[in-house]
Amino acid sequence: MKRQIITDQAPQPYAGAYSQGIVIDEKRMYVAGQGPLDVKTGDAPQGISAQAAQVMVNIRTILEAGGFSLADVVKSTVHLADIADFGEFNKVYTSFFSGALPVRTTVQSVLPGFLVEIDVVAEK
Repeated sequence: MKRQIITDQAPQPYAGAYSQGIVIDEKRMYVAGQGPLDVKTGDAPQGISAQAAQVMVNIRTILEAGGFSLADVVKSTVHLADIADFGEFNKVYTSFFSGALPVRTTVQSVLPGFLVEIDVVAEK
């Protein structure tokens, strides 16, 4: 069974028609690529560290809306506007996890006005 996740506590889709998250059989969750928009201000913070932290907060919020947590994340795909930001990004990213880190792919990508985007897969 597939269940769509929509929460107003995280940014709504801003480019195209997609779900914030999808839960499959209450065992697996896919979270769409999240940018660094803060739902309270509607803006993205400045700098890679602040943007990475906001993206992770957005992902955590969507996971929790689906009944999952960051501890359930098994895979992430990270898009950085500038791969030179990897070290600074990585410090923030790893601070959101404890125990075994998810597997991860990190690439440099052209992003629409922000420095980082991340999507995740979580499994119970």
